[in-house]
Amino acid sequence: MNYDIVESFAQMVREKGIDRDVLGGILEDIFGLLVRKKYGENAKYEVVVNMDRGDIEIFLEREIVEKVEDPNTQISIDEVNAKGNEDELEVGDEYVEKIELASLGRRLVTLAKQSLNQKIRELEKDIIYNEYKELLGEIVVGEIYQIRKNDILINHNKNELVLPRSEQIPFEKYKKGETIRAIVMEVKKTNSGPVIIISRADNLFLQRLFEIEVPEIYDGIIEIKSIAREPGERAKVAVESTDNRIDAVGACVGMKGVRIHAIVRELNNENIDVIHYSDDPATFIQRALAPAKLKNIEINEDEKKAVVTADSDQVSMIVGRNGVNIRLAMKLTGYEIEIIREEKPFEEYEEDIELIDLKEELGADVYEILINNRYDTALEVLKAGPEKLKEIKEFDDEKIEEILEIIKSQFEEEE
Repeated sequence: MNYDIVESFAQMVREKGIDRDVLGGILEDIFGLLVRKKYGENAKYEVVVNMDRGDIEIFLEREIVEKVEDPNTQISIDEVNAKGNEDELEVGDEYVEKIELASLGRRLVTLAKQSLNQKIRELEKDIIYNEYKELLGEIVVGEIYQIRKNDILINHNKNELVLPRSEQIPFEKYKKGETIRAIVMEVKKTNSGPVIIISRADNLFLQRLFEIEVPEIYDGIIEIKSIAREPGERAKVAVESTDNRIDAVGACVGMKGVRIHAIVRELNNENIDVIHYSDDPATFIQRALAPAKLKNIEINEDEKKAVVTADSDQVSMIVGRNGVNIRLAMKLTGYEIEIIREEKPFEEYEEDIELIDLKEELGADVYEILINNRYDTALEVLKAGPEKLKEIKEFDDEKIEEILEIIKSQFEEEE
């Protein structure tokens, strides 16, 4: 029976990776508990576990007395003599006797197995918790095995990882059986065991991907100074090289964009801007808003605010679609950015727009009136200004203002 018990849990050691000495200590505790249940809390005993032999030995120590008052801690000299008394022990000596497991009773041995199972499960939970605690912030690769309404369950080394909806890349499609990469973001202890939360939306996931694809980052030659991200849509990454011979942005992009394209594919075609970091806030902000052209930047370092002045035709580029460009620039630089819009002199516009191309925006009637009054391009209308356009009897002041705004907005979009 001894061998069966030890061997069954030695097998668990091999499968779960539990330390043999730890298991031996647990066995000692469990069988010590059984001895105390049978012989009382005051019993003197020793449990010896030999994992190599697959053996458990229990020794009970009792005082030799003339008359027994407590059989759990005492034994009579007559009983000792009846057992042989090979060591010629006398009253007052300690008698050590080996206890067979079977003598503890089947109920207590069954209890030992149940207690040991419970201890092993608790130990296994701690092992998993500690394993993933060590992996915090690192990339793991697992297989999707269940897709639920609010999260996805991933199988990683036979352990369950959770990818919540908030940590998924928006609009990314997931399929059962697919391999997926993510970072370990949080490890929590619960009554039912550790819960491992992973993320594909966190900035650190993007950083780890750069470390994988760009050896210079992994080696510390290039440092990622700042990351701003709207997962699945766009990201900005500021980098700096510690070696003047190496161009940080060029190394991150790679030959023909091969390095950055690998990261973009992993992130569901997220648009990634890599820019040179600068300690100078004005330079850093200007780079963060590129390729938009800025006329002036005023910096308030104490309040972390920046006022940017730009021509009207640059504003839409600064702001970006749905404001994403300026939001990311603010996250990247840590500055709140305010835009002051200046009207650009019409003479500085590099390209003109044929009025026929704006027929839909202006409306057919307005287009025909402008053409009939010898206005063929957008710049001709803007240069004429409100005063000249007032000579057209079909237009009042409100209509003229509306026409000019429509045409100006088209120049912004063109840029």
